[in-house]
Amino acid sequence: MKKALVTGGAGFIGSFFVKVWLKEDSRISIVNLDKLTYSGDLSRLSELQGNSRHSFIKGDICDPKTVRKAMQGCDGVVHLAAESHVDRSLLDAKAFFDSNVYGTYVLLEEARRAGVERFVLVSTDEVYGSRSGKGYFKEKDILNPSSPYSVSKAAADLLALSYVGTHHLPVLVTRGANTYGPYQYPEKVIPLFTTNALTGQKLPLYGDGRQIRNWLYVEDHCRGILHALKKGKTGEVYNISSKTELENIDLTKKLLKILDKPENLIHHVTDRLGHDRRYAIDSSKLRSLGWSEKAKFDTAFRDTLLWYCRNEKWWKAIKEKQEGFTKFYKKAYAGR
Repeated sequence: MKKALVTGGAGFIGSFFVKVWLKEDSRISIVNLDKLTYSGDLSRLSELQGNSRHSFIKGDICDPKTVRKAMQGCDGVVHLAAESHVDRSLLDAKAFFDSNVYGTYVLLEEARRAGVERFVLVSTDEVYGSRSGKGYFKEKDILNPSSPYSVSKAAADLLALSYVGTHHLPVLVTRGANTYGPYQYPEKVIPLFTTNALTGQKLPLYGDGRQIRNWLYVEDHCRGILHALKKGKTGEVYNISSKTELENIDLTKKLLKILDKPENLIHHVTDRLGHDRRYAIDSSKLRSLGWSEKAKFDTAFRDTLLWYCRNEKWWKAIKEKQEGFTKFYKKAYAGR
């Protein structure tokens, strides 16, 4: 593959993926298509200024003409663009189905017309729903999404995979665990809790805080996507996860300890509607192809928190700039 379209490349995971791919493959040129919605930020790509192998197009994946232009000359597509915040999907689901389902359809149709060699859809572990006990979901398990967000992603997964049989499009899907790292938009739990703690605000912890999540460092996630792209088989799904599982309450206490902040900042709020208790996926299929995570959680987690400490200007500007940010969280996290 010589030239590829990456969608959502100004987002958190997308921007890291673009940088990882350019670093690891000196032959690839990337066209980066991003709408630059509230969570898109070109400052994540500042180090690529002047890089002749990276070009940026501001545009919407729901617009066929824009997608067709961006995909011109590309022999591969890595689709990361998505509405991804569960809380926002509970308040307004339409944008999630517009972007995550219809946007994926537009990309698939244009990729089919362009005859691309590979189409990778980046999805989420949330499509499986909650896993009770100590087991782990595997790629062929039945999907059981529980939020408008995860339903929209499951629909996109199935739509993309249907193009393998119907149109012989070389599609594969990756499903990643909870991802963390620098430059994550401060509505997700780690940057939200970190920035709140640094400014002396309460940390709105859902319910009893005993929900369990698997935590995957962003660069490991990106290397997993790239590994699946290069080593994976058409029509297959590949889970990407680490070996670190934590209850949200333990994650929160660990965060406060690193930041030297008191635990009385924890504020238990009414649990999220339909809140999944445990996400747990088995990534042995991708590991059998040679991928493994490099980051050690304690080190990468601490480094991530310190990044937010050192880059207050970045996240403060976001919180101050975004109209409705405070209103949204007052509504989403209204607790008793």
